[in-house]
Amino acid sequence: MDAQRDLVDAPGTTTSEGPVISARDVRVWYGTTRGAIRAVDGVSFDLAPGETLGLVGESGCGKSTLGRGLIGLLPDGAKRDGEVVYHGRDVLAMSPKEAYRLRGSDLGMIFQEPLTRLNPLMRISEHFEETIRQHEPRLGKEEVRRRGLEALRHMGIPPTRYRSYPHEFSGGMRQRLMIALALVLRPAFVVADEPTTALDVLVEAQIVQILNDLRKNFNTALLLITHNVGIVAEACDRVAVMYAGRIVEQGRVEDVFKNPQHPYTRELLRSTISLDTTGLDFIPGSPPDLVDPPDGCRFHPRCPDAMQVCATRNPIEVERVGGGRVECWLRGPEAAIPEGGTAPLKQEELGVADEA
Repeated sequence: MDAQRDLVDAPGTTTSEGPVISARDVRVWYGTTRGAIRAVDGVSFDLAPGETLGLVGESGCGKSTLGRGLIGLLPDGAKRDGEVVYHGRDVLAMSPKEAYRLRGSDLGMIFQEPLTRLNPLMRISEHFEETIRQHEPRLGKEEVRRRGLEALRHMGIPPTRYRSYPHEFSGGMRQRLMIALALVLRPAFVVADEPTTALDVLVEAQIVQILNDLRKNFNTALLLITHNVGIVAEACDRVAVMYAGRIVEQGRVEDVFKNPQHPYTRELLRSTISLDTTGLDFIPGSPPDLVDPPDGCRFHPRCPDAMQVCATRNPIEVERVGGGRVECWLRGPEAAIPEGGTAPLKQEELGVADEA
């Protein structure tokens, strides 16, 4: 990876102070015959140059939808609002043509399951040529080839594989190809959606190291979407914990993991298997239906610390001890809790007592 260091000041690298991306009250919903699925429902965060934010949570909580919504890669029929400010411009307010120009060159995406994203009928060289020419059509053939080979070299893939087809690569190498294609235009902000899915632990560690080196050397801001809490601990500066379309807690990784202040974060960490695990923990119940989420805190039907106020009123977002933000009545101002609201919910009111 030392070869990357000669590209630190390459075009597309940002050294500006302040956030690369500022998301404010971002919402994404899908229309269905049952009603609108509120997959992302009021998410806010900032991401600085060279910083990695890990986004964790159970399947179906809205992580991938948020990542795609930030850069405008949602399926037909999806709608979004809020603000996503990139270098002073609101991406969500741009015309489709303006947003298209930003994707790839400024806003990148590393998809999960690369074999479904790479065209099996195209050589790897053709993938790079198509990607580069879409944004830099005036580049000559030799320069395009040089850029493609350079991107492969950074991933540790020999130039002799440049004209190979996707099926001729292993799963780990295909994921490296996806990273190379996402970064060949040197975007300032990259969404990595489950980049280590289905990889063995050794290849997973290599991919994490590659992502770490690239964001440090190119000063790229990275949103790392994953189920793997261990990867977040190793590769991320900050973590955002997502539940039912909301970010319920966010802060520096070491602060959140050592002292989780939202019950969901605490229970999620307890459910993680490590070398010290002697028994299996799990969170009773299931995530809510996002067509009709519960009133109040969306985690309250599964929360062991739920109070009466949690079932009726949305929690107030407050600053968490150690820095960051948390949405939980246990951390909110007592003056905002109505009389009787601190009474614990009974087990039968939670609706999960008999679930295993």
